[in-house]
Amino acid sequence: MLIDMSHAVGNYFVDVFFTRLDWWVALGIVAQLLFTARFVIQWIASERAGHSVIPVAFWIFSILGGLLLLVYALYRKDAVFIAGQAFGVFVYLRNLYFVMRDRKAAPSAA
Repeated sequence: MLIDMSHAVGNYFVDVFFTRLDWWVALGIVAQLLFTARFVIQWIASERAGHSVIPVAFWIFSILGGLLLLVYALYRKDAVFIAGQAFGVFVYLRNLYFVMRDRKAAPSAA
């Protein structure tokens, strides 16, 4: 029974990651890797600073990964995925705007 179940699980993953692999799935994987990289970037920056920080690269990777995931979600016609990514990209763009605005205003405030 356990061997049959592990064989079925193995077949499932072969089907998902190899049999069904096309350019859209490859785009989705690249998008997810970009999106995940933002957490690695934030973690490294926080470790170096010794406290929680959110570097500009976090927002850039969020936007790039979010936009690519949105394109992938639009292709897949997944309403939940589309809504989540569209809202997220808006938030990431707005946060990057605030960061850039504050950086531009900082020299004149000093």
